[in-house]
Amino acid sequence: MAGHAFAIPDTRNRVVVEVLNGTDVNGLARVGARVLRSAGLDVVFLASGPKVDSTTVIVRRGNREAGETVLRALGQGRLKVQTDSTRHVDVTVILGPDFSGPAEIHP
Repeated sequence: MAGHAFAIPDTRNRVVVEVLNGTDVNGLARVGARVLRSAGLDVVFLASGPKVDSTTVIVRRGNREAGETVLRALGQGRLKVQTDSTRHVDVTVILGPDFSGPAEIHP
């Protein structure tokens, strides 16, 4: 991977995403963010999250299509719709132990 700069997402079809690490694996949220950014998604927040058994993609605002776009970019996960108007993201991703991401983008 040559550098870590990704193109600025297209604002017309932008999907705003937060990525949470739901495991004890250090740096997993960063890996997930890189996967999503390389797919043109706008990742605006990374953090540790609640522990989960498997990767979960949660639609916070808008429609299921945003969540399905994120699922395709990750190549896995289960989709839930839990609208939350207090969040400033379209989709929350909680990465589980089933997610590792491509080896070439690990920190």
